[in-house]
Amino acid sequence: MGMPATLNRQRNLFPKRAKELKSVVHSAPGWKLFGKVPPRENLQKTSKIIQQEYEARTGRTCKPPPQCSRRKNFEFEPLSTTALILEDRPSNLPAKSMEEALRHRQEYDEMVAEAKKREIKEAHKRKKIMKERFKQEENIASAMVIWINEILPNWEVMRSTRRVRELWWQGLPPSVRGKVWSLAVGNELNITPELYEIFLSRAKERWKSFSETSSENDIEGVSVADREASLELIKLDISRTFPSLYIFQKGGPYHDVLHSILGAYTCYRPDVGYVQGMSFIAAVLILNLEEADAFIAFANLLNKPCQLAFFRVDHSMMLKYFATFEVFFEENLSKLFLHFKSYSLTPDIYLIDWIFTLYSKSLPLDLACRVWDVFCRDGEEFLFRTGLGILRLYEDILLKMDFIHIAQFLTKLPEDITSEKLFSCIAAIQMQNSTKKWTQVFASVMKDIKEGDKNNSPALKS
Repeated sequence: MGMPATLNRQRNLFPKRAKELKSVVHSAPGWKLFGKVPPRENLQKTSKIIQQEYEARTGRTCKPPPQCSRRKNFEFEPLSTTALILEDRPSNLPAKSMEEALRHRQEYDEMVAEAKKREIKEAHKRKKIMKERFKQEENIASAMVIWINEILPNWEVMRSTRRVRELWWQGLPPSVRGKVWSLAVGNELNITPELYEIFLSRAKERWKSFSETSSENDIEGVSVADREASLELIKLDISRTFPSLYIFQKGGPYHDVLHSILGAYTCYRPDVGYVQGMSFIAAVLILNLEEADAFIAFANLLNKPCQLAFFRVDHSMMLKYFATFEVFFEENLSKLFLHFKSYSLTPDIYLIDWIFTLYSKSLPLDLACRVWDVFCRDGEEFLFRTGLGILRLYEDILLKMDFIHIAQFLTKLPEDITSEKLFSCIAAIQMQNSTKKWTQVFASVMKDIKEGDKNNSPALKS
């Protein structure tokens, strides 16, 4: 009889406190052995509720801080940690003096003023960019109408007129760019879409045969080993073609198209095969033309004298191009020319990569396309004029550099280069030397330099 009474007394011991603790525990999310206790409603607690729970657990009461140390009226809500300088110190620390409070207020006001200035400046900059972009879009739209309705229907008559050449210099509208490139490059090789399909089929057959066997010793004068190396190089180069776009890499929408065009070309021109850098040229064409048209333009473009000399690694011809380039280099940028000479820095060190990829690897893609626009208008001369434009743009920087830093800088140009600045520098380059133009100077160099003579370019020595 005594035992039940004792148990009852124990059960009823501090019943109110137990209920309070139970409600406190259940009101907050907690953790259990194999997961989190589901959150309850009303999880957001005010400081008053937290204080009450603390008093309930400990039995202590917290005295409110003195009212004099609290700011009664807030004129603003602190939005960042910089606003903390306006807060009063905790009650256990000495209060701020009037001078210190005023100084903090002044510091905060200065911070806010500077932040507002930056915001206003950035807003003006964004507005200016948007205004320029809107103007550019309007110009492109109006130019597109002229190209579609007036120039393209009368191409042969209008292509060389002053009006068209000036409009061409400003850049082709993206919607007509591929068409104008095709017309300007031409099709001297008379390649048809059907011929492309034939060479593509051959390429696919050989890819399949090479994966199965390498028993053939020679195909069309090209060894199996060389052809296999060419195919492997294509795969490697495709993965490194405009990697930031993620469209030419494996799984991307243009991977197979790029692979097809390059493979078909190695079958079409086994004497040239695949050379590193071709993937960038083909990729730019793919972005502006249909597959068969891109192949036709690609094959004809690489058949031009300058591109053929570089891609066939014709040392003597390459040296003649470099020698002609140096004539105009000295004519336009004599100070920088002498600076390069003092370090024996020859054009091949930076020009080879620019010419091989037609600047598509060295310049931002939209700027490279504009260079291509005028290249299709003016021919190989403009490639070297663009090179001189780049040197002019960065002349002041390059004059302060030594051999190593110049080579590194020109190998990887700044990414913030703009078309306005570059084309302004290109326009300032005069492609005329003592009344002789590019073609005449090149012809003189061809006449004066014999095969294999003056082979002083380090990068071209075998």
